[in-house]
Amino acid sequence: MGKFIGEFEPGEVYRSQGRTITDADLTGFIGLSWDTNPIHTYDEYAKSGPFGKRIAHGALILSCATGLLSRNGWFEETVIGFLSIENWVFKAPTAVGDTIHLAATVVQAKRSDTKPDRGVLKLQIRVLNQHKTVVQEGVFNMLMRACPKGSVA
Repeated sequence: MGKFIGEFEPGEVYRSQGRTITDADLTGFIGLSWDTNPIHTYDEYAKSGPFGKRIAHGALILSCATGLLSRNGWFEETVIGFLSIENWVFKAPTAVGDTIHLAATVVQAKRSDTKPDRGVLKLQIRVLNQHKTVVQEGVFNMLMRACPKGSVA
């Protein structure tokens, strides 16, 4: 079982494992999203562009960030869902072969005053590549289960 809202401490940091972005990731995301911009699909076009090579969709990297976050065990059976993503910034490109990981810092963990069975967890998310360059960052607001009153945790 994951952590309940009352078990999170501001300042606590989680660092994920890495995940290498593959050509298959781009191909799958192109099929799923229908985003066929040649900066993602066409090597020769991308070579003459600002990055000199094909890059991953920003939304693909954001999606990977949610997956990396889910693998940490904090949210197993305790996350109810996303509420919002604030101030998400795409800071640097990610290409095939880049390995990303994330650092998630607890900003706030607040049990609801009106619905005591849940609360809101605010996380500052930084997606970094293998060079420790921040490629994307922002804040996830997640609805979390609270430990039942009278229970431990």
